[in-house]
Amino acid sequence: MPASEKPFSITIPVNYEDTDAAGVVYYGNYLGYMERARNACLRFHGFPLTRIMKQDKILFVVTGVQLRYYLPARLDDEIEVDLKVQQIRGARVRFLQQVLRSSERLVEGEVDLAVVDSRTGRPSRIPEHLKAVFNVHLMEDVSPVQ
Repeated sequence: MPASEKPFSITIPVNYEDTDAAGVVYYGNYLGYMERARNACLRFHGFPLTRIMKQDKILFVVTGVQLRYYLPARLDDEIEVDLKVQQIRGARVRFLQQVLRSSERLVEGEVDLAVVDSRTGRPSRIPEHLKAVFNVHLMEDVSPVQ
């Protein structure tokens, strides 16, 4: 099935610690949910972050975020956090992510990451094995990276 029809997805329960006094998820917590989905995707494909940091000597750093909020998640909701890859270039990757409750769109956004060498902090090309993982979730209307 093409990646654009079925993105990578995880389900997360909304806990008390995620909410404000009214039981509504604090707006900044959606970024944490999205990061969990990106980490789970790498882990699912056999590349947990600890392995990437140790073997590849790289880190992922967020270089840009744009979020759009539609509806709030609430205490005890089961939310789904999806991701697709929009673009892969050299040392950068852009994810399109959304948070859903059932079929209701709650939040969507773009998250830009850069890869840096963990020893120097300088940009580093995405290793081929990670590029292959990202290509699995590349949006259908985007050409895969060669």
